[in-house]
Amino acid sequence: MLVLAHWLEELPLKKIKWNDKARDFVRNLDDETKIEIGTLLMMLQQGEALGEPQSKPMKSIHVRAHELRVKDKKGAYRVIYVLSIQDQILIPHAFTKKTPKTPQKEIELSIKRLKEMLNEIN
Repeated sequence: MLVLAHWLEELPLKKIKWNDKARDFVRNLDDETKIEIGTLLMMLQQGEALGEPQSKPMKSIHVRAHELRVKDKKGAYRVIYVLSIQDQILIPHAFTKKTPKTPQKEIELSIKRLKEMLNEIN
């Protein structure tokens, strides 16, 4: 265990930059769901590539955009993230998934917020 703890200390973690509304949405989820999202984000920060069913590309938002896919007994949730923008993970949007296909309004809101975040970086 000590070896693992030492190894984790040496890993440079990618920073996460949140849109305030996305962060508030996730903070209001139940504890188990927040832990699952946090665990997946930690894996991303450590440089792991996630695939389905936990993550799916969302190229309609950005070439490096993906959605974290999390379910609990109350519903399904999506956290939109974009990898490797100045060695950061950007999280422009999070929402409750209510339909089989991601609604266009959620995609458009993700794009809008991502543009705002990118303007702040540049």
